[in-house]
Amino acid sequence: MEHNKNERSEPYHRTRDHHANETAEDYVEAIFDLIEERGECRVLDLARHFDVSHVTVSRIATRLKAENLLDTAPYRPITLTREGTKLAKRVKKRHEIVLKFLLALGVDKKTAQIDSEGIEHHVSEKTLAAMKRHLDKNNR
Repeated sequence: MEHNKNERSEPYHRTRDHHANETAEDYVEAIFDLIEERGECRVLDLARHFDVSHVTVSRIATRLKAENLLDTAPYRPITLTREGTKLAKRVKKRHEIVLKFLLALGVDKKTAQIDSEGIEHHVSEKTLAAMKRHLDKNNR
């Protein structure tokens, strides 16, 4: 039986698309969390958070500013745009569902936290909804 080339390649295309968005999602989520925790977010905070250089954060911040996800200026805190805030909240919710699901499966907390960081970027809306239904059903 011959498969349609598009059917076979669809998962790979989807994964590549998700990989391309991972950094943006991680950064807006971290910025959102840091602003909630500290009242502001600076380049140095992100460099420490991700254990990367100041230059790396500056390059990514410049890219995310061009994508209208954040605002930044020299010597000023980083802020999220409306679009960036929407993305951060969506990513944070996905992350929380995946983490809770892994914990409900009996995965230890440290492993669940590490694994949820990767899974959150690749889980489909259908699978995420199924995870949420399962959690809701078992938390009644």
